[in-house]
Amino acid sequence: MDTTLTDPLVGKLLDGRYRVESRIARGGMATVYLALDIRLDRTVAVKVMHRSLAEDPAFVRRFIGEAKSVASLSHPNVVHVFDQGTDGDNVYLSMEYVPGRTLRDVLRARGRLPAREALEVMIPVLAALGAAHQSGLVHRDVKPENVLLADDGRVKVVDFGLARAIEATNQTRTGVMIGTIGYMSPEQVTAGATDARSDVYAAGIMLFELLTGRQPYEGETPMSVAYRHVHDTVPVPSAVLPGSPPLLDNLVAAATARDPANRPADATALLVAAVEAHRMLPRDSVPHPSVPIGAPHAHASAAPEPPAPVNHTLIQPRTDLLTGPAAGTGTPPPAAPRPRRSAGARWFLVGLAVVMVIAVGVTGWLFSQNTSIVVPATLVGKNITAATDEAEQRGFVVERGKPEHDEKAPKGTVLRTDPVAGTERDPGSRLVLIASAGPKRVAVPNVVGMSEPEARSRLAEVLITVDDVRKQASETVPRGQVMRTVPAVGNLVKENSRIDLVVSAGLLMPDVRGMPRDQADGVLRGAGFTPEFVEQTDSAQPCTVIAQDPLPKAEIDKGAVVRLTLSQCNGEWQWPWERDRQREGEQPGGEEGDNVVIIPNIVFKDFRAARDELRAAGVRVKMKRTLGRGRVVAQLPPGGQPVPPGTEVTIWY
Repeated sequence: MDTTLTDPLVGKLLDGRYRVESRIARGGMATVYLALDIRLDRTVAVKVMHRSLAEDPAFVRRFIGEAKSVASLSHPNVVHVFDQGTDGDNVYLSMEYVPGRTLRDVLRARGRLPAREALEVMIPVLAALGAAHQSGLVHRDVKPENVLLADDGRVKVVDFGLARAIEATNQTRTGVMIGTIGYMSPEQVTAGATDARSDVYAAGIMLFELLTGRQPYEGETPMSVAYRHVHDTVPVPSAVLPGSPPLLDNLVAAATARDPANRPADATALLVAAVEAHRMLPRDSVPHPSVPIGAPHAHASAAPEPPAPVNHTLIQPRTDLLTGPAAGTGTPPPAAPRPRRSAGARWFLVGLAVVMVIAVGVTGWLFSQNTSIVVPATLVGKNITAATDEAEQRGFVVERGKPEHDEKAPKGTVLRTDPVAGTERDPGSRLVLIASAGPKRVAVPNVVGMSEPEARSRLAEVLITVDDVRKQASETVPRGQVMRTVPAVGNLVKENSRIDLVVSAGLLMPDVRGMPRDQADGVLRGAGFTPEFVEQTDSAQPCTVIAQDPLPKAEIDKGAVVRLTLSQCNGEWQWPWERDRQREGEQPGGEEGDNVVIIPNIVFKDFRAARDELRAAGVRVKMKRTLGRGRVVAQLPPGGQPVPPGTEVTIWY
């Protein structure tokens, strides 16, 4: 079934920012989606925790704290965390999208890896873990599922801190234990204690699996596997795969020591040992790939193949052509009859053979004197640590130059070499590797509270320009001050980027024209203004606002004086129909049974509910927006007034 059609999040806008495009993967704790960050216009991976975890307050608190810690970790081999948030029942992480496969996928497809390839995977993994350990972070769940191999060859570690967040829950998670027990250190199993050396242990188990194609303890119940981690010593790879290099046996044995005190102190220490092992590893140290795991080694049961015959024709002429039979060797065996050659012909052949011997010797000597080495083109684009190792193996003395920013080359990869690829140099020559510092980004400075000119000047200092200025009413921010930036303050953007400013418009003058004096006074004072009233003598409606200054929607400051012009307030207002009834000798308001309706009092009610209530009472409704807060602040005629059906009632909201 197409998951795109059945997953409720696909096609939705998560947290008002991430448009979910498709589902990438689903695991025991979370589902990963491909999404578009519409704010920054970039593709991201969004990991949404399963609802059973998201409903646990302890998990959510720990999850938010760990996400903040991991977001501060910047390393080319760590999947970068951009954002964390909640949207209803969804607790999510926004992360760097790395197209490729997990290391688990590679192991399923290929089985074990050759020794050099295994180390070339482990070195960037250990570099990522080492950077985390230096920052005080522990992964706690190192395994092939959490190692991503990008399509461009990069190695990335993911899910830092997630295991720690899950430890905060009170739920029983047997499935999680089954999935990770094969990599748990003895102290994790017995006491739940973890530190950098626990990650080192898991990395050692993973190296064992890369070399042998299997975990040291598998195919049993989770509890029995845990018991063996605590009580057994992890076997070295050569015990499972004869011929595995001793250097790697030593690495695995050191990393998986049962006592944490006997392991490398952190992943950086193990990284140094792994890089040294890679440098010393012979290129022919890979066991023969045709030997199946667990099968007897080929040379243990079969005689070695004889070496291929060497052709000496050009470097060792036949003895009988040079000297004939040696004395004391007896009569030579009868030979097949052959044409007789003259003495001149025989000496010609002897001379030719001697010349050929000399030519071969001189050629070999010349080749032996050509010891120059060539700068390889394969260094560019490779991780700086791996490139340094390769260049040193070829005979260069490597220096690392100052990293340079680049929009395309990932941080920590070789951007260029000096001298350039293809250049010949003598062994021991200096080779400078220039690493990429990644794309150059600047943080949006804090311009909140500044005026618009001040904000523009501050942004220009960091090579950011203003694209659009939007105004927004505010009761708390003085008019003309910057309320926020888009993207927000602190976000990283390219140099010469254009951002938007949101500037306070202060308070917007409400429209109180036509409103009774008392209600207009209450509305304006409640909004933070100081009303002043001036009466006029001629108006159709007494004591109502017929003009105002400033005009509606004008931008003004809190406490500003508002001048209102009123109709004359002397006397009592009578509606036209009441005056008609008085002229005919009837009492105002009519007699019992007259066809009138009583206007309901709808002040302070929701404007939609007020509108419906007035219509239900039999009057027409005219609505005027003033403060825009959704509640009715005034009405005319007032509530309780008897009026004929169909009378127009004005409400302000």
